Parts: sequence; C-alpha cells; structure tokens
Amino acid sequence: MIEVEHLSKIYGTASAIADVTFSVEPGEILGFLGPNGAGKTTTMRILSGYLPATTGTAKVAGYEVHSDSMAVRSRIGYLPETPPLYPDMTVEGFLHFVARIKGVNAGDRAAKVTSALAKTSLTERRSSLIRKLSKGYRQRVGIAQAIVHDPPVIILDEPTVGLDPRQIIEVRNLIKNLAGSHTVILSTHILPEVSMTCNRVAIIHQGRVVATNTPEQLMAQRVGGAGYELEIEGSWEEAQGVLRSLAGVQDVKSVAAELPEGFCKVRVVSADGALAGRSLAGAIV
Repeated sequence: MIEVEHLSKIYGTASAIADVTFSVEPGEILGFLGPNGAGKTTTMRILSGYLPATTGTAKVAGYEVHSDSMAVRSRIGYLPETPPLYPDMTVEGFLHFVARIKGVNAGDRAAKVTSALAKTSLTERRSSLIRKLSKGYRQRVGIAQAIVHDPPVIILDEPTVGLDPRQIIEVRNLIKNLAGSHTVILSTHILPEVSMTCNRVAIIHQGRVVATNTPEQLMAQRVGGAGYELEIEGSWEEAQGVLRSLAGVQDVKSVAAELPEGFCKVRVVSADGALAGRSLAGAIV
C-alpha cells in the first residue's frame, strides 16, 4: 500500500531525512518511532503531498507522491500534530465541509459524516461547537476529518501529544479499530504507543531509519538466538562502549556493511532479547 525508497530531504546543507526506506502493507498500522527532530514529521509531510522530497520515491496505493500528487491526496487522510479545525463550527458542520472539500459526492456526504462520527465516538457531540470540546474530543474530530472521505491510507502525526492518560487510551483504541479497513502510519516519540497500537515499527534517528520490525522484536533483525543488528552513527569504538553498558546486552560485534562515512553496523547479542530491546530503544529514543 505504501512504498518509500531512498527518500531524502535537504535544506541547504542540512539533511532532514536521508535514504529513508520502508513499506506498509494494506490494513497494517506502522509506528514511526523516533525522538523529536528525528525526521518523522518531514517524512509524513512528504507522504501526504505537502512537501516535496529532494531525492527518492514514495508511492501510495500505487501512485507516485510527486508526479500523481492529486491522486495520492484523494487516497490519504492526514492528521498533523495540530488538528486543522474551525473552532466556531459544529462537529457535524465541519465534517460536512471537509467532505465537500475532499470531493465526496453530495449524495454520499451524510452517510460518510455519520460513519466518521460513529467510528470516532462523536455521534453524541455532533451538534457541539468545536471550541467547546476538550482537547481529547478535538483530537477525535481531527481523526474524523482524516477518515470522512474513507481513504485507504491514514497518516497520524503525534496524535496523543498533550492528552491526559484517559484520553490517550481512548485515542489509541480508536486508532487500533481503524486497522484492517485502513492502512495507518502513526508517528510518535512514545515507545509504549507503538507497542500498544501498532503491528510493526520503523525507528528513525537523526533522519535515518535504523530498524524495522514488530514491536516485540523492536529495532532488530533477529539473528539465530537473541540478537539485534543496528546501524549507528559514530565509530565502532564509541558504539560498543555505549552498547555494552546497557541492561541485557551480553556482547557487541562489528558487522561488515557499506554505509555512509561516520556510520557503523553492529550486532548486539543478549540472553534476554526483550530486556535488551527495551534498553536499546531507550538509549536511542
């Protein structure tokens, strides 16, 4: 459903993302995990057609993001970190407006809006002014506007930032319910978010995807027993010193690989893969 190959975005001499490659299968929820400033939002904006890439390609539902941008936009629902809401409109009125802007046929709008309200548990708030809603409910409206045209792909950028614990749980459950009928990319810097919500995780650090796997095998390509292979910026000497100090790590070995200057590839060996995975995730994120 989504194919990203060697995607880069350069501003002057600064690289926001570099050689980003990953894919998302139909009906899957992919967690795009990384610290603030890692390149998550840049990648999301490129995929949604709001920002051109410098190099590389990205396809959504078979359409190239740059050359077929209108086809891609019609197949994507996008929730940026700050939801694009009109506070003086009612929830239902706003969703009708968004449905019209996104090209939903007049005869289908009422049904699409009703469906989006139901999926986001907003039916009882349909007549409420958006400015009177709590942050949690405003976030629901943001998700509703992303799905009102029933797109096959949904991109959510930090959807639980600023919410209280109860609201976070509600939004996570809402996102999980989208799986199957939609393909979802969820960007976040919160490790538990991906483990509780996503089928698979891509970890991005300093503009590069360093690992892709299931939450249970986070950041790793399992090798035989309990082991992880990582691409790290820095020298081998620096990397092994840091990695050997982490809980659950038994040994660290250098792995031959063709990488950009200043990067190294290592294999981390552990008797407790889950503990090592958590330690590695904490060290990077």
